Amino acid sequence: MKERMLVIDDDTAVLLSCEAIFGNNGFEVETTVDPREGLELSTKKHYNVILCDWKMPGFNGLDVIAELEERAPDSAVVMFSGYPSVDRATEAIKRGAMDFLAKPFTPDEIIAVVQKAAGRKLKQEKKAFTRFEKMWDKFPIPSMDDKGPKIIAETVAQNVGVAKANSPWMSLFVLGILAGAYIGFGGLFSASVTFDFSPVLGLGLKKLVTGAAFSIGLMLVVIAGAELFTGNSLMVSSVMIGEVTWKKVLAKWALVYAANFIGSVFLALLFYFSGLWKAGNGLLGETAVKAAYVKVHLGWMEAFVRAVGCNWMVCLAVWMALASRQVIGKIFAIFFPIMGFVAIGFEHCVANMYFIPAGIFLNHWAGISPSGLDMTTLTWTSFIVNNLIPVTIGNTIGGVVFVGLGYWGAYLRPIPAR
Repeated sequence: MKERMLVIDDDTAVLLSCEAIFGNNGFEVETTVDPREGLELSTKKHYNVILCDWKMPGFNGLDVIAELEERAPDSAVVMFSGYPSVDRATEAIKRGAMDFLAKPFTPDEIIAVVQKAAGRKLKQEKKAFTRFEKMWDKFPIPSMDDKGPKIIAETVAQNVGVAKANSPWMSLFVLGILAGAYIGFGGLFSASVTFDFSPVLGLGLKKLVTGAAFSIGLMLVVIAGAELFTGNSLMVSSVMIGEVTWKKVLAKWALVYAANFIGSVFLALLFYFSGLWKAGNGLLGETAVKAAYVKVHLGWMEAFVRAVGCNWMVCLAVWMALASRQVIGKIFAIFFPIMGFVAIGFEHCVANMYFIPAGIFLNHWAGISPSGLDMTTLTWTSFIVNNLIPVTIGNTIGGVVFVGLGYWGAYLRPIPAR
């Protein structure tokens, strides 16, 4: 008879991952995004193991843990959280959890924790703090240390990429729109703080400040949660290990790309209708138009090569953010590569989905035409043909080849038998 598992989490990607992992390891897995339904199921059925998220809309996972202690005293309960801390782990164990696991996790990590927890069926009534003190040495809190490159490669290929490929289409579409807007926020913020930058301070310092401000865009994507086309280049490693197919990955890439475009253009429209471009007697708007003009007049080869370097660094930022289990570590992991690619002058297709439409709107609707520039060449056709196409191709190659395939080749490629 199969052992039974219940997973309670509002993140469908986590539910799909647990079904895939434990369905192949002898468990009959049931999942729910509703904590109320999870509590009802725990009362009606017996589960060997119950996995519960720390934070869900309208519910505190700690309260769910305490309720499960009453309703399912024979079940081994494991709590996991995307924002782990020693205090939370301590409180979870006090309230009846058998173990605590930090997100993101690899299949090997969660299997080890579940196997350990399944053998601990505590039947006697427990006093919270004294029980925790006695169990501290026996059931230590999982390490909060950052992950090494090999573990990141396994996490991306076996967990993150698979979850994205199997995520519902509507979820990816909504998250893709958010990502386009978030990157647009980064572009708007960076332009807003540097449009009147004093020439005395030098171009290099201006580019450094621009990059530092722009990094907020990817921080919002990674930490708040969104789907960015360029970052999803890393899904190639899941294809290479045979967990998902190219058909699935290409379909999800196309969906997220279209959603990113919608979110970016939407923010460009907000920028126009907000009137914020009038700052500095219209200098901010003029700066936005000039930036768009320069981007559509890049040569194809220039745009392509700059895009390769860009997504190489963007995917490294995402890669290093996965190494950290703490939000502050993710912030620093993202900040420096993103600041670097912007300061260098690389090209990002989703950022350009905001920058160039914003310039087009201001030129066509607000009549902003910087002197000395032929503004008849700033069109939707020049945007797509001269910039978006070569930059998208370059971004894809930069992320897929130099990061996704690079680390697959270093850590996950099968070693031929001698």
